[in-house]
Amino acid sequence: MAAGKTPSHPTATGSSPDQDTTNDQDNTNWAPENDSAAVPKGTHPAATLSRGRTSAVQLRLPAPSGRYQVGTFSQHLVDKSRTDPYVPGNRARELMVTYWYPASSTSGYPLAPWMPSGSGAHFLYSRGLSPQQVTLPQTASHVLAPVKTSLGKLPVVLYSTGLHSDRAMGTALAEDLASRGYIVIAVDHTHDANEVQFPDGRLEVNTMPAGAHSSDTLNVRAADIRFVINQLGTIAKGGNPDVDRAKLPSGLSRAVDTSRVGMFGWSLGGAAVDTAMQLDHRIAAGANLDGQFFGTAPGKDLNRPFMLFSSGTHNRNNDSSWRTLWPHLKGYRVDIQLHGSRHLSFSDNEWLVPQVAPLLGMSPDQVRQQYGSIDPNRAIKVQRDYLAAFFDQELRKKHSTLLDGPSKSYPEIAFVR
Repeated sequence: MAAGKTPSHPTATGSSPDQDTTNDQDNTNWAPENDSAAVPKGTHPAATLSRGRTSAVQLRLPAPSGRYQVGTFSQHLVDKSRTDPYVPGNRARELMVTYWYPASSTSGYPLAPWMPSGSGAHFLYSRGLSPQQVTLPQTASHVLAPVKTSLGKLPVVLYSTGLHSDRAMGTALAEDLASRGYIVIAVDHTHDANEVQFPDGRLEVNTMPAGAHSSDTLNVRAADIRFVINQLGTIAKGGNPDVDRAKLPSGLSRAVDTSRVGMFGWSLGGAAVDTAMQLDHRIAAGANLDGQFFGTAPGKDLNRPFMLFSSGTHNRNNDSSWRTLWPHLKGYRVDIQLHGSRHLSFSDNEWLVPQVAPLLGMSPDQVRQQYGSIDPNRAIKVQRDYLAAFFDQELRKKHSTLLDGPSKSYPEIAFVR
């Protein structure tokens, strides 16, 4: 499918959104936009399948659990020092990123869609669905709401998603961290992601060459992350790196703390955390959500804190790349496993797919096969709490007893020793 073209009818793209790990393949990964609010806390996703004005299934996301309201905006960045390795010619590397942050007020600032309309339509059509059947969700984040500067300087955490996945797939975790007082930045790795919509409406799709080696892909992602951190420094100095000079939220430059930067990722994005940390020492702590490592990075020493967070079917016992990395982690390290979960549980799919399973022709048993036996609401809560505990400890120096060992309040979490 050519870049810039949105399909006019449901088609299959021929690429599955996450093929980078020996764990579950994301063959149904598929999910934004309309005028619905986030799901109230404690609501099970099965209860959110409702019909909108056009009889489309209205999808919803879980509400953030932190004390702060959340603001958001997206940025268009161009790295003129690099060419894009996934397209012919000498095109500069071009990215879209989304920021989330605690907001001081949200009145009068609209809620942001999970995806822009063009990329959202492509996302649905490539999974055999259409916007007439499914309305993708709104987030709980308000576009360009002012930053809550009364909190002072805020730590920054970057997010990298799964192979051929979209940056939106980390929204449930990113929004939650922002609601707890973090600036979170999700990066779309253009032409690796299945769809990226730019401000002029142009849609760029996956053009990664067949057989591209995962270690090369990780190097591209790591360079993307380093570039985004550089742009963060520009913002902290009062500049605006957006190539279209799009507006920034009030107070952002005063809130950015470039001395406290972390990173997490899911699947191939989780593997990219180690590669990015090897490339850029500004990343002070990293967390890998169920991603298999590739290349030489796991065989190199890393002297900064690192969390391995795996599904119930994956850990160091059956992933040699994790066993290789473990003795090379010379800083604080922790390896935890979420029982009852599967590989896809560490993305927004965990919450969204059960809502649309009937349209996808998936039975409850098939959903459990791909997403595990854990309740989606519980899976998201546990992930949020342990990610926050890790980054609170490493970026805020607030020790969390959750990381000391098994907790009666979280029986699903096992510590891999």
